[in-house]
Amino acid sequence: MKIAIVGAGIVGVATAYELAQSGHEVTVFERRSSAAEEASYAPGALVGPALLAPWGVAGAMGSARTIGSSAGMEVGSAARMAELRWLWQWRTAARSAVQAAEAPAALHALAALSQLSQRRFEETVELLELPLEASTGALLLLRDERTAAPLRGTVDALRCAGNVISEMDAQAASKIEPGLAQSETFTMALHVPGALAANCRQFAVLLRQAAQRLGVQFEFQRSVQAVRSTGTRPEVQLAGAGASCSFDAVVLCNGMDANDLLGTLGIRLGMVALWGTSLTAPLREDAGQPQGTVIDVARQVSLSRIGQRIRIAGGAELGRASADSHESTLRRLYDALDTWFPGSAARGQAMQVWRGARAVRPGGLPALGASGVPGVWLNLAHGDTGWALASGCAQVLAHAVVGEESALGPQAMAHFAVKPPG
Repeated sequence: MKIAIVGAGIVGVATAYELAQSGHEVTVFERRSSAAEEASYAPGALVGPALLAPWGVAGAMGSARTIGSSAGMEVGSAARMAELRWLWQWRTAARSAVQAAEAPAALHALAALSQLSQRRFEETVELLELPLEASTGALLLLRDERTAAPLRGTVDALRCAGNVISEMDAQAASKIEPGLAQSETFTMALHVPGALAANCRQFAVLLRQAAQRLGVQFEFQRSVQAVRSTGTRPEVQLAGAGASCSFDAVVLCNGMDANDLLGTLGIRLGMVALWGTSLTAPLREDAGQPQGTVIDVARQVSLSRIGQRIRIAGGAELGRASADSHESTLRRLYDALDTWFPGSAARGQAMQVWRGARAVRPGGLPALGASGVPGVWLNLAHGDTGWALASGCAQVLAHAVVGEESALGPQAMAHFAVKPPG
């Protein structure tokens, strides 16, 4: 098949690679000059399990309070009505997830997708012998039993998907992460030894090179103005080009930029931009360092080792499209760093500050599969889990385009399906 992909972030690159592996002729259109220059540039380093991502799925990390908590969502004065409506829906979904006696079926489906994605990521790294900045293992730091209780649904879903999770006290946690500062701000932790963290952009660039070796064409600095469906083959209209290009299939992997293209097709996903921030810096040898990933549940911040650097990521800003990180978000990231690994990171010019927008639907679940418009497929709205779900979503999508059932099965896939337009 002749297939076009819109967007060369981690999701688009992974999708191109999977489709090329299956023998398809693939062209990727990207408005930037290189791969992974926007939301995939420096997100949180956690590759999996995806449910551990602080702002992944509504209620998955145990907090139904969206505004006003120490890790609350920052809502800007420029928030539009659609964003405020999304916020109400997010809070409703989070409250339902936290209060449920059992983990919702959607949470189990996402845990299964995450497990599939982590396996596919590991297979790809091994097959291509990729030299990645990475680390293993994750610790979720909790204040007490009361703060741990709302996580029961997430833990249940992760265990059902095959993840090993152990509960331990602060002393045992300090043996796993000996560089962790001695503090009374947590009394217990959850240990996920199989968790992975890695450099998203590094993987995206290396995977793009592998995809090119398979014949994938990357058209950089080419903006897609419209996607149309004639009922037989979809067409891509490039900005500044005369005639449109026809393909057997078009896959949208361009995050928030997809909203305009979807609107002309009559598709409404309810996506909004939820902005997050990360700090990345070289590790200092004379201070305690993380060995894997530490998640500060109270602040909703992850601290991950990637090679000889540390990446601190978190924050959720709605209605704030400025390129500058918000002061309160930056303060939360620095507070987490100074609390758990004081003095571990080089500051000043060595510290890279990054801010990016994550496309998120009200419940936090991705839109994966057929769009309802003939020939147009979706791999969108991964929120804070785009890096963690990229390899799995790409494999699932590659099977779906040719009519093959994925390893997830139809029941799980139904949670990520999109209602057809009209």
